[in-house]
Amino acid sequence: MIDVNRLPLEGEGGLIEMLRTLVDPRQRRGVRHPLVTVVAISVCAALSGARSFKAIAEWAKDLSRDTLRCLGSQRWHPPSEPTVRRVLQKLDADRLDVEIGRWLLPHCRVAGQGLSVDGKTLRGAHDAGQTAPHLLSAILHQEGVVVAQRAVGEKTNEIPELPHLLAPLPIEGAVVTADALHAQKETARYVVEVKKADYLFTVKDNQPTLKQDIADLHLEAFPPSAHHPR
Repeated sequence: MIDVNRLPLEGEGGLIEMLRTLVDPRQRRGVRHPLVTVVAISVCAALSGARSFKAIAEWAKDLSRDTLRCLGSQRWHPPSEPTVRRVLQKLDADRLDVEIGRWLLPHCRVAGQGLSVDGKTLRGAHDAGQTAPHLLSAILHQEGVVVAQRAVGEKTNEIPELPHLLAPLPIEGAVVTADALHAQKETARYVVEVKKADYLFTVKDNQPTLKQDIADLHLEAFPPSAHHPR
């Protein structure tokens, strides 16, 4: 979990400045809480462990008036759960993920740390007769925080989407981990040569030649704790 108190909220490079670039999807009439406030509270709550709209609203209830003011609030009370829900559901989630990742990663210790690339189909998040949406996510191992997500279309797959997912992220020195699907030469080359990161990919039967090469090298004899004969 990330210590939100150590992250920049105001000023240049702060969360508030970044959120001011977002377009408010709501009509002006009847708006009580600025978009910046609702999203800033949601981001900080999520980084503190909140995993639902209700949890975000409950987290916000404990904020002081000074903290609310720092988060752009013009009221003494935080936005309610319905307000948080409506606002977040109307935003461009892909754009928000990219911007939050750009803001967050420079303040995290990325070099030498793991960044997991993981795909997941969202069962139940679609109407009858439609294909369930599939997302490819980049997740910080230690903090368990999603720093980027990208929808994978029906006519493609995760492999060509991985470079697009990582493209805007400053991950130099990180270790990108992924399952066997991504054990591809071009993917490895992109991670190392373009993003200046390292990688750790699982190898299974989808790469029989590579799997056999690894077996021929007897790499199982070289775990970190093993005695290496000279």
